[in-house]
Amino acid sequence: MKLFKSLNFWVASTILLMIGYAISCTKNDQVLDLGTPSTNELFSLKTSAAPAIDGSIDAAWENATKLNFTATVPDPGNNLFSGYINEGYKGTLRSMYDNDYIYFLAEIVDAEKSVKSAPWYFNPTTKRWAQEPTARTFNSSGVMTREGWGEDKLAFLWNIDNSTAKFNTQTCYASCHIFTPYVDYSVTPAVPKSNASSGNHYTNGVNEKLDQWWLHPNRGFFFNNMDDNYQDWAGGPGVTNLVGGSGNGRHFDDLVVSGASTTWPFAPTYTSDATQGSFNNRQNLKLDDTGSVVTVPLWVVPNESNYDFIKGTDTLSGGRAVKITNVSSAGVLTYVGGTIDPNVGTDYQRIGDPVTGGIGPKSIPGVIITPVLRGRADINCVSIFTGTGWIYEFKRLLKTSDVLKQDIDFTKGKDGDQLVDQPFGVAIFNKSNYQHAIKPNLLLKFQK
Repeated sequence: MKLFKSLNFWVASTILLMIGYAISCTKNDQVLDLGTPSTNELFSLKTSAAPAIDGSIDAAWENATKLNFTATVPDPGNNLFSGYINEGYKGTLRSMYDNDYIYFLAEIVDAEKSVKSAPWYFNPTTKRWAQEPTARTFNSSGVMTREGWGEDKLAFLWNIDNSTAKFNTQTCYASCHIFTPYVDYSVTPAVPKSNASSGNHYTNGVNEKLDQWWLHPNRGFFFNNMDDNYQDWAGGPGVTNLVGGSGNGRHFDDLVVSGASTTWPFAPTYTSDATQGSFNNRQNLKLDDTGSVVTVPLWVVPNESNYDFIKGTDTLSGGRAVKITNVSSAGVLTYVGGTIDPNVGTDYQRIGDPVTGGIGPKSIPGVIITPVLRGRADINCVSIFTGTGWIYEFKRLLKTSDVLKQDIDFTKGKDGDQLVDQPFGVAIFNKSNYQHAIKPNLLLKFQK
């Protein structure tokens, strides 16, 4: 959910959220039934029989009304979503709640399971290791040169304590992506600059916050959690217009403002994240220890095939993964106890069509995954790929233990024992990095 233009291109936001990769099994007997189109209202049914969060659509969901929708990839300008614009992804949402939790069931149509992010492959022509692009790439004529190796993701955006006034009518469009040209006053004389690639977000006032749920294979998904984030003002337009990108208001939960930068424009600084859910699997080494510096994988599981991630626990002493310590000018990787020669066969190389083809079965994952923790792990989620699409089943406390105003409190506006309506938006990512389809202006209603 991004995109919003005001000024020349002020692209508004989206929602982003969550991910899921939890279980490696599939449940092919589950059919994604999208039904007929419905309104923009999602009715959450009061239940005394909580659904099991296991990716199975059990009987508890049968009485919950489906919200059928199509999310569409918008055009935020500056070619940010080139190659994806106007694509539509279909899905349904259902919801239930009880005295403690709110439950969601999302079904997203997708013909291909995509959870790998930028896997490593070996180029036998250049004798160099490289990572696949996380989004589609194009030549100067606009012809696609390589399919993307991004992820399937799902995201939600909520208004925290009704703090963001525009959200009630604009949902996703109430926070901005920064793409406008700006004047850089940090130099004398000040100079105008273009700003074609910034993807930062921020809300429109110092007290405005949005709750961002992100179902992300690289973060939490494998460990049955969404990644709970939030968005804030981050210095606002007065900063972002002038410096073109320092106003990133998207943060992991638990991060707070720690001060301000010591140089103009004195944008806020934030505490560091202690609960990161993923790390890039890369390092710089010299060819044959003495030559040019090249980037290669950091960890590998020897002889492993068709693996999507390396778990953080695999890199600990005695784990399955081993650390790469040397790379030769021919691309041979060395680790304690052995070597990998990617020139033999195609196990580590691209295979098939150069544009849409795949990678060899022993290609090395681009990511090390670890669980999200504390405030980032508020949302329990299980994700199942059925062969025709994704089933995401998840729950969160109606009111979390959050004291930092980084989570939506569904009990906040209770009228007697009635929970109040909540506007929200949804984003769907299809084998991509940040390019995504949006469905804004949705409304959650609580039913008895």
